[in-house]
Amino acid sequence: MNGIQENQKLGSVRNANQLIGTKKKLTQKKLKELLHYEPETGVFTWTHRLLSRNRPSAFSGREAGCLSGDGYYYISVSNRLYKRSRLAWLFMYGYFPEHEVDHINRIRKDDRGINLREVSHQCNLRNCGNFKHNTSGVKGVCWDKNKNKWMSKIKINQKTIFLGYYKVFHNAVCARLAGEQCVNWEGCDSSSPSFKYVQKMLWGRQF
Repeated sequence: MNGIQENQKLGSVRNANQLIGTKKKLTQKKLKELLHYEPETGVFTWTHRLLSRNRPSAFSGREAGCLSGDGYYYISVSNRLYKRSRLAWLFMYGYFPEHEVDHINRIRKDDRGINLREVSHQCNLRNCGNFKHNTSGVKGVCWDKNKNKWMSKIKINQKTIFLGYYKVFHNAVCARLAGEQCVNWEGCDSSSPSFKYVQKMLWGRQF
């Protein structure tokens, strides 16, 4: 009896996998039939697409999606959940991005067209602000009480690279910025704390 039940379960799993495998991929054409996207606001609304008996959908004209606990907006299309940012990319460019969609200003719910870009996973990770435990105000720079100096470091591919100890804070920041420039972080980190600090320091001087 147990063997029959197990076979039935396996059969159900196979059927489910077949259905998933044959499920049509969402296209730009299909998306535009169901939803309208406004690049200036980043908002999707349901279209006035007619259903059976020429009745409009109950959701026609309403804003689509909901804000999740992770800070992103999600929209359910054809019983599948998508990040709103990825749907925005499909709507604008006609394809789903091969990599990730990054929010340039780091605000996850800001899905305006100008705030979205396709980047690698590593580049997406780089575009983040200071961590909560950071007290220096600059990512990668911290005070080492044992050395009584500022320590500068950078993390690349999950490996922390030590950039040196410095008596003067801005020297540690400059070392961090140089490290970012060496690995082309300026193309990823849209608002580097070290870059902002050095920029403010330079423009604050009288030439």
